[in-house]
Amino acid sequence: MSEPSTPRFVPLIDQRPAALQVPEAAFDPASAMQARGLVADARGRELRDMRISVTDRCNFRCSYCMPKEIFDKDYPYLPHASLLSFEEITRIARTFVAHGVQKIRLTGGEPLLRKNIEILIEQLAALRTPDGHPLDLTLTTNGSLLARKARALKDAGLQRVTVSLDGLDDAVFRSMNDVDFPVAEVLDGIQAAAEAGLGPIKINMVVKRGTNDHEIIRMARHFKGTGVVLRFIEYMDVGATNGWRMNDVLPSAEVIALLQREFSLVALEASAPGETAQRWGYADSLGNHDRTAGEIGVISSVTQAFCGDCNRARLSTEGRLYLCLFASQGYDLRTLLRNGSDDATLASAVGHIWSGRTDRYSEMRGAQAADTGSGARRVEMSYIGG
Repeated sequence: MSEPSTPRFVPLIDQRPAALQVPEAAFDPASAMQARGLVADARGRELRDMRISVTDRCNFRCSYCMPKEIFDKDYPYLPHASLLSFEEITRIARTFVAHGVQKIRLTGGEPLLRKNIEILIEQLAALRTPDGHPLDLTLTTNGSLLARKARALKDAGLQRVTVSLDGLDDAVFRSMNDVDFPVAEVLDGIQAAAEAGLGPIKINMVVKRGTNDHEIIRMARHFKGTGVVLRFIEYMDVGATNGWRMNDVLPSAEVIALLQREFSLVALEASAPGETAQRWGYADSLGNHDRTAGEIGVISSVTQAFCGDCNRARLSTEGRLYLCLFASQGYDLRTLLRNGSDDATLASAVGHIWSGRTDRYSEMRGAQAADTGSGARRVEMSYIGG
């Protein structure tokens, strides 16, 4: 028998907390940090991955991210003047690349709502790592605008896309996005992305127990052998508006056990340091990975913490640098951009911020109340991207 539902009381306040100031040491010539292609935090984690939110708006109202009762027509979204321009984003990105970032993912909100995003992609695609290599440039989208934009995104220099898709049953999908958007249009977007060469495409399915967990096998069957990598994500306690309860989480171990009743799977090695997903390949009759059948992944941010090798920084659409998806505050980089600070100062600021990083929220989740350790409420996922 299911547990009785608990009424949701959500504080109706601005979901964007005050910004942290850049450490004073960053401005002291005696302690300035130059960008040398490698910077590690206080736990030895190297900076390699950057997530950039380009908008705080989305055309979906998924209950686990932007519930309609909070993000309604009166919600105070950021004014355009508060958003980083494409040139400002590119300047910050260039600084991070000089410090060792090799991969940039554009997120939102829904990033394809940002007007002329192809211009930003062109600028980022022109960046090079210190050893001369292009970046791994990708974008996460709900897929609603992908069919019409896929070719332009590819032409601008985007390499890959990740599409959020929480089920194939149209009624379930419409219910979860809460704006009655049909699943067929997202599938059309995935097909358009494949035809444009934006691959390998990844599909992220947030699994919420009792809501869409019955779609797991159907999703696996649908994408097996298509070249698309399907990943199942544990429903996360991000922010303060999604009414998260541990009872709603379907642990990844249960997801894999369910899949193994239907498919023969073999564990695969991580494809890169700091990878969030545990990879499983479909096995052939000899128990080896059948590459033609492809693979699936699980992201276990609730039940199996991966703080130990987290190499990701997150930049909000108004220029705040967050060091953890579960952070309560971010560092104000926009002020540096707009007060005339030179590139050396910006590089020193990023270096000092990252080198002082100690975040390990997921490892500490079970020890204290679900916060960052200070009692402050965490920033919303829709504000800094997933």
